[in-house]
Amino acid sequence: MKKVFIIHGFEGTPNGGWRPWLMGELEKEGIYACALPMPTPEAPVKNEWVKTIKEAVQENYSEAILVGHSLGSSAILRYLETIGDNAVSGAILASGPYTSTREQIDSFYDTPFDFEKIKKACKKFVVIHGDNDPFVSFDHAEKFSKSLDCELISIKNGGHLNGGSGCFELPEVLEEVLKLTAKT
Repeated sequence: MKKVFIIHGFEGTPNGGWRPWLMGELEKEGIYACALPMPTPEAPVKNEWVKTIKEAVQENYSEAILVGHSLGSSAILRYLETIGDNAVSGAILASGPYTSTREQIDSFYDTPFDFEKIKKACKKFVVIHGDNDPFVSFDHAEKFSKSLDCELISIKNGGHLNGGSGCFELPEVLEEVLKLTAKT
């Protein structure tokens, strides 16, 4: 059975923005979903966030679908660097920063992403980004899409795809999760 793990971003919570809506929609489909409470979201530490994801997924790599928002996307990529060729089903990265956008998240970008390792650790990637994101410019999404050889879905006037941007539903994420759960 596929399991969806949702990772919020910097200063985020499991119940912010579109995460409760996504969990409700997945529940209607009979899909297990869990929004992880990441430690110290106002002062995030890369190793602690990676450990939290690792503890949630455990050894169930092929069942796991990872959905990240903002810094949660970068945390997912750092996690994927650590699991070798144990491929998770998919990763959906929404509004993720490619490089640090503020001092408080620098530990996530202390080394460049190892995209060769990351691509071996995940079967499918999708990048979703607001075309007018005020915090993480659209070129971050373009770099991720190119580095991961994956589709980039642009959300017109989506902002940072968070509650502050008025984003409380994100059907594009749901659609991608449903595509991944349909594959066995």
